[in-house]
Parts: sequence; structure tokens; C-alpha cells
Amino acid sequence: MLDETTHYGLLKTLEENPGLSQRDLAKRLGVSLGKVNFCLNALVEKGSLKINNFRNSENKLAYAYLLTPQGIESRARMTVEFLKYKVQEYERLRAEIEDLKREAEQKGLLENAHD
Repeated sequence: MLDETTHYGLLKTLEENPGLSQRDLAKRLGVSLGKVNFCLNALVEKGSLKINNFRNSENKLAYAYLLTPQGIESRARMTVEFLKYKVQEYERLRAEIEDLKREAEQKGLLENAHD
């Protein structure tokens, strides 16, 4: 799921900011520059991303990472999948918190706590 999370993060970020550098992407996603490069190449191979390069006076070579129609569809599908996953994760945590509260109350550890 880690690569899927990185792919999703890249697609989501690049949809809004196609001109970000790989270094900026790595910082925003909290992953290594090498991982960003690897995942970008994988997304290009999948047909989800297209890389355009262009020259300007300030930057000898710059890139724009553009989502393809397939990339936009993939990001939408991944959004739904991640939403389901996060809801399940939330429900598990909520149940665990309730169990811990019950245990703490039974042991008298939450006498002054009001939640």
C-alpha cells in the first residue's frame, strides 16, 4: 500500500501543481527523492502521467508533470479506495479507544476525566 499511497499523493499534488520539482514533491510527500523519481517513472509507464520539458531563462530545464485522462481516472478511483481504507482505519481506532477508556474506567484511572 505504500507505493499506492505515494502514487496517489503524487497524482493529487501534481494535478494542482504540475510544475513542482521532484525535490519539492519529495518534501511535500515526506519521501525520498529517489522514491519520487521511481514512482513518477512508474506512473509514466502506466500511462497516468505525461512529462513535458521546457526551457526558460531562469531555469535551464524545467518539467511539467501532467495527468493524462487515465491518470485523472486513476486518481479518482484511488480517492474512493483511500476513503474506504481510512474509514475502516478510523472505525478500528475508535473501537480501540473505547476499549481503552472502558479499561481505564474499570481501574479507576479516569475518575476526573469527562469525555
